[in-house]
Amino acid sequence: MLKSFLSAALALSLLAAPVALPTQANAQTSVSVNIGIGTNLNRGRGISCSQGERLLRNRGFRDVRRVDCRGRFFVYRAWRGNTRFEIAIRQRDGRVVDMRRISSRR
Repeated sequence: MLKSFLSAALALSLLAAPVALPTQANAQTSVSVNIGIGTNLNRGRGISCSQGERLLRNRGFRDVRRVDCRGRFFVYRAWRGNTRFEIAIRQRDGRVVDMRRISSRR
């Protein structure tokens, strides 16, 4: 008797529970990620040349090109919006040490 009562109560609670429908996912493409001189891209850890390239891509730059990866500073050229930048990143800690606008599309 108790088992039938519990199973009936469980069945009623399942029928009475609201059904949650999944919500639609929305991507936000207008989010601006700002980096500048002094920005630490790798939490103070050293980086490789390819890591620097990937870190710039993850922060909104596109068409990232390696210019020089032979010394203490890695230099890249990349587009962001309609502007082309030259970015220097310190190899020792992944910090942006120079960022210059080179040109812009019109």
